[in-house]
Amino acid sequence: MAAPDGALLCLCFILLCPGILGDEDSTPRCGYQACPAVKPEMLNVHLVAHTHDDVGWLKTVDQYYYGGKTEIQRAGVQYILDSVIPQLQADPSKRFIYVEIAFFYRWWKQQTEAVKSVVKQLVNEGRLEFVNGGWCMNDEATTHYSSIIDQMTLGFQFLNDTFGECGRPRVAWHIDPFGHSREQASLFAQMGFDGLFFGRIDYQDKNIRKNLREMEMVWRASANLPKPTADLFTGVLPNGYNPPRMLCWDVLCSDEPIKDDKDLDEYNVDEIVSYFRQVAHVQAKHYRTKHIIMTMGSDFQFQDANMWYKNLDKLIKYVNAAQSSGSNVNVLYSTPSCYLHELNKANLTWSVKTDDFFPYADGPHQFWTGYFTSRPALKRYERMSNNFLQICNQLEVLAASKAQNGPYGVGDSSVLRKAMGVAQHHDAVSGTEKQHVANDYAKRLSKGWDRCEVLISNALSSLSGSKQDFVFCNKLNISVCPRIEELSNFTVTLYNPLARAVRTYVRLPVNGTKYIVSDPKGSSVLNEVVAVSNFTKALRKNRGYAVNELVFEAWVPALGFSTYDVSRKPERFTFRRLVRSLGELQDERTSTLFIENNYVRVSFDKNTGLISAIENLHKNLTLPVTQNFYWYHASVGNEQSNQASGAYIFRPYQEEPLPMSKIVNTYTVQTELFQEVYQNFSSWCSQVVRLYKKQKFVELDWTVGPIPVSDLVGKEVISRFDTSLKTSGTFYTDSNGREILKRRRNYRPTWPLNQTEPVAGNYYPVNSRIYMKDGKIQLTVLTDRSQGGSSIADGSLELMVHRRLLQDDQRGVGEPLSEPGFDGKGLMVRGKHFVFLDTVEDSPELQRLKAEAEYMAPLAVMGVGSEAPYNEHQAPIKEFSALKEELPHNVHLLTLAQWDSESIILRLEHQFEQSESKVYSKPQTVNLAHLFSAFEITSVEEMSLGFNQQKKDMSRLTWNTAQEKDGSNSFSSHNSTSEHTVTLHPMEIRTFRVRIRQG
Repeated sequence: MAAPDGALLCLCFILLCPGILGDEDSTPRCGYQACPAVKPEMLNVHLVAHTHDDVGWLKTVDQYYYGGKTEIQRAGVQYILDSVIPQLQADPSKRFIYVEIAFFYRWWKQQTEAVKSVVKQLVNEGRLEFVNGGWCMNDEATTHYSSIIDQMTLGFQFLNDTFGECGRPRVAWHIDPFGHSREQASLFAQMGFDGLFFGRIDYQDKNIRKNLREMEMVWRASANLPKPTADLFTGVLPNGYNPPRMLCWDVLCSDEPIKDDKDLDEYNVDEIVSYFRQVAHVQAKHYRTKHIIMTMGSDFQFQDANMWYKNLDKLIKYVNAAQSSGSNVNVLYSTPSCYLHELNKANLTWSVKTDDFFPYADGPHQFWTGYFTSRPALKRYERMSNNFLQICNQLEVLAASKAQNGPYGVGDSSVLRKAMGVAQHHDAVSGTEKQHVANDYAKRLSKGWDRCEVLISNALSSLSGSKQDFVFCNKLNISVCPRIEELSNFTVTLYNPLARAVRTYVRLPVNGTKYIVSDPKGSSVLNEVVAVSNFTKALRKNRGYAVNELVFEAWVPALGFSTYDVSRKPERFTFRRLVRSLGELQDERTSTLFIENNYVRVSFDKNTGLISAIENLHKNLTLPVTQNFYWYHASVGNEQSNQASGAYIFRPYQEEPLPMSKIVNTYTVQTELFQEVYQNFSSWCSQVVRLYKKQKFVELDWTVGPIPVSDLVGKEVISRFDTSLKTSGTFYTDSNGREILKRRRNYRPTWPLNQTEPVAGNYYPVNSRIYMKDGKIQLTVLTDRSQGGSSIADGSLELMVHRRLLQDDQRGVGEPLSEPGFDGKGLMVRGKHFVFLDTVEDSPELQRLKAEAEYMAPLAVMGVGSEAPYNEHQAPIKEFSALKEELPHNVHLLTLAQWDSESIILRLEHQFEQSESKVYSKPQTVNLAHLFSAFEITSVEEMSLGFNQQKKDMSRLTWNTAQEKDGSNSFSSHNSTSEHTVTLHPMEIRTFRVRIRQG
């Protein structure tokens, strides 16, 4: 049935509920005040009418909204909202919750003012309730905390601007992500949520929790923040997020409707009532109060809301009628927040959980750990897009209106902000979508980049006082930037989004053999020209033809830019290829092959060409290390289980992976600035081991693909580090880029594990780093994107870098994970690992700072052609900082973004944990009034992490928890801000609405 247009919808609403636009009491009664009455002496069943609308999965976001491509899936979000609103209007007892603001925002823009007024009334009455409230329901394994905060803030902003306080979600609702991270729960708590509900939990964990009646708990989600700052009541839903079996009454379902005409042969009310009461009592055995929750809805349901509500009305009517015959079951329309409120009023003491919910398995051989790595190129593009968005946001603030409108056109940060919001979805950056949907996610990010490039160009021109043809070289990782390759003169402007100065190495594709590079003060800078490697030529194919790379070191001030001039010398010089065999770097004393700088030495086995040891020269530490690439033979099913590896599931055919090669071909490039060893493992796998002059870590620049499948074998490729460290089955991974979690092989902290997949069952998400240590030495590997990782044997670390599979894993995506790549022959991926060797005590300092510098890397913008003054009153400058002084190393400027015409969002975070560093794990005070030089702060107002309520107004539900000893800090989470002075404690994020006056 076609949905009526907005005017007819509005007329229907007014006829059904004539007082809706009248002058009756319009005081909002949303939130807990709007909850329906319950019967305390009975078992209350809270029916939650809901729809789960993936922001892209089998279809693109547009296809899902409009209901296109029905041959793939019959799903149209616009029809859901069109259909639900009249049902809510017809009956004040009905409730509905909505989650994905990316869809609701689009629907809202298409409604008439009359319809919008009706919807606002429903929200004010608590009958249409927003839960979660982010732009999407984000993934929890492969997302970075910075992007999670941004996408939640984007959704909150819309709800707050549109519906005010009644639009503020009180419950987090992560019913579909494939495992749950501790940092996600911590962020939710700091955003002001009272509780979290989710559906997916390891099958063994769930069975134990059901038997112990611990399906609901308090999650202590930070080891650093004082309780209850990061405490979050958490509930596991009984049926995932689906209705109980036989009780699905959607147009997409096939269950029998309730037939209540007693003259019919198929009258089934007594049967349904009896069955429902049985289901309710069985469910209640696993929960602790006289309240249980039932999710009535599922993927893209309620496109014809009448079918659901008509049967739910009958269910409520007939089940409650049985109370007169002695039944103790009371059924009501409810919401997750109303259910949560009743649990809170029960005043029970709840168990406490302090670890996370990874990895997730829904059966003995079904570990959902493959998606930690799936679609590695998209994962890298998403991470780079976050970097670019932060730069775009910052420059929009620093250049004010001149960033949005300038000589390069109209700039707009919102396009990339929304594209990034969509990309956080649990079937986006996770890599678990169909290929055409992955392409659409990348296309959306690309459009966002285009609009931000205009904004950045306007801003840099305004701040520097100079107009030039700016060129954004977004393929530098494959030595492609055609606009500059043949030029004799161009500029390189580096913008640094960190609030501390950085030194960075710039590599640019060129065709000259000799260049002069000048810094902002006109001084000559040491540079090197080296040949583009055959590895890179094979990767870039016909997308670029530069024969050389120009490399130089640059210094960039905090929250600012430096402009370097590049001039090509005449070609009378003979180009000298600085290529040497590895044997030429042999130490005559030890017969060891090596490269080294002032801090690190990397040794290679002269027989195999593989890394054999890493030394920290300053600390006199030496660790035998062998690094090689291996691949797991992907399972297609066996006698134990027919489960195959796929986009979600990782399941190797055998426990021990196959080495890519036992002997690798090598050659070296040695210059004053860097030393490199090129390793060729196979025709489709290579690596550059690189040491820059002043860096304290080893850079591994790897290229993998296209993974061959002509042998009809799917392959999952890992980089593995084998050492002599005695690790006793223990290793460590980050949680969404922030706090570190201890992992133990074949072990779960809260339940006895029956390990059925020794490899896949020990994989964890690695968002930024993984490490292992003994009593003295720590080996850390930092990543440039999210990957799966583990320690399958003592002293060994592995990271999965790429996967290509030939079978679907039967989790809904319906196609194998076999990406076509640039030319259709398979995806080639390039990435970096950063390897640190240090003492256990000193390792965190370098780790944290490098991880921060990697996800907030400087942006290089080329300037070509003649320069012109921005205006006659402004002298051009080549160096700029928006700060009066740098932030301390333990404080990170997390967010600097325009909020509205009068204010900005400012987030500062303490990026070290308690006792992690002798130097940096201390409280740090920052004076905001003395921080910025680009503008003057006129007022500061502290907000919740999600920026949708003032910090002083935050008041969350409190919960009784089992007493245990812990080492929590005692600092108050309501630190005062006296005269713009802010104190941050370990792992604390503080968010401010700041009003400014431009200088």
